[in-house]
Amino acid sequence: MGNCCVTSATASHENQKKKKKKHKGKKKQNQFFVESRHHHQSNGGHKLIVLKEPTGREIEQRYEVGRELGRGEFGITYLCTKKETGETFACKSISKKKLRTTVDIEDVRREVEIMKHLPEHQNIVTLKDTYEDDNAVHLVMELCEGGELFDSIVARGHYAERAAAAVTKTIIEVVQMCHKHGVIHRDLKPENFLFQNNKETAVLKVIDFGLSVFFKPGERFNEIVGSPYYMAPEVLKRNYGPEVDIWSAGVILYILLCGVPPFWAG
Repeated sequence: MGNCCVTSATASHENQKKKKKKHKGKKKQNQFFVESRHHHQSNGGHKLIVLKEPTGREIEQRYEVGRELGRGEFGITYLCTKKETGETFACKSISKKKLRTTVDIEDVRREVEIMKHLPEHQNIVTLKDTYEDDNAVHLVMELCEGGELFDSIVARGHYAERAAAAVTKTIIEVVQMCHKHGVIHRDLKPENFLFQNNKETAVLKVIDFGLSVFFKPGERFNEIVGSPYYMAPEVLKRNYGPEVDIWSAGVILYILLCGVPPFWAG
């Protein structure tokens, strides 16, 4: 967010000098957590419990939460550092103010359960810790600093066949692993694949299990979820199973090779 006000140059300079002296030596706090603590102090109502077994309540006891990395409909992702080791992670903080319905709460709960349920895999982002205070749920995950697959496609225009084949192999292996363990991702798209680092040989990892669901063989679903460009026709017909992830993977392959989507979400 940009600076929203401008003050007189002289008065501003003097005030800034006073403020600097007053606050010298104090560490700048993450605004999200400052606001959360203030809300906690002023909120004496019913406490919403989302997670069944979080790691703890106070994330700041073990992690130093830093700058914002990105944001979505429900959460904001921050860079966080483990105080004990100095390791860096990504912390997705989901405000309870945004969880307005039982469905919203169940979605967050299920996202955590799915990430804990899936085995460790080099192409699936790992959930490290979970915290829940009176105002938010905090998911600490491994940090992927190499950017989105989407940005990589945009930068290149499109991928060469050999490179596209390698990326597609990774995506199919992720889908296979999820389905083998009874999970449909339901939102596969280039924006939900991140590179671990900026190296040419960086590992690609799938993220965001917010729309994912557990399934049993033969089970069908009727919720319309996902992103329009990558959504299988069966989703719109409200009768689908794990095959919708294969459709999405196919759309991604087309975009990798051509640089444009095969279908326009009109």
